[in-house]
Amino acid sequence: MFERLRDALQAALEAATPPPDLREIAGQMRDAVVQAKAGVGAMREALEQAERELVHQRAERDTTVRRRDLAAGIEDRETVEVAERFVAKQEERVAVLERKVAAQREELALAERDLAEMHAQLAEVTKHRAGREAERSRDAAWASLGSAGVDRPEVDLEQEHLRAQMDRAAREAAADQALEEMKKRMGKS
Repeated sequence: MFERLRDALQAALEAATPPPDLREIAGQMRDAVVQAKAGVGAMREALEQAERELVHQRAERDTTVRRRDLAAGIEDRETVEVAERFVAKQEERVAVLERKVAAQREELALAERDLAEMHAQLAEVTKHRAGREAERSRDAAWASLGSAGVDRPEVDLEQEHLRAQMDRAAREAAADQALEEMKKRMGKS
């Protein structure tokens, strides 16, 4: 179910050079979350359809069993034999559908957990992006004041620049790690 999503995410990641900022990473992650939501919705619909089919097949089997029993009651051996063949086929269908529904429920639960993790990672990246934008705004304000002749008080520009670079590198590494974790999880789906 998630193969197309995983392939699309992988293609986007391979095609992109390291993104210059967290905005691009957040955009890619947001797209992946939207696609994952659509996939989870499709999985829910498929599960509901399989559950309806299971209910229908069980009812068909029960009807055939009743007819077989009625034929046995009037000692119609030929009808009983035909009914027993149909009951066997319907039992087989019911068993297959029960396994299918169980597997779809497990797959849906896994996909919902993955989606929740993706939401959490997106929120984390978005939070870091907001901090970085605030940092840019602050730097632009100080630059504007600096061009007007106002120096930043008690600031070692080289040390502040080095600190900003280290902070930026740490945020980008965290975002890259979150993206790698998402890629790994999508590869396991």
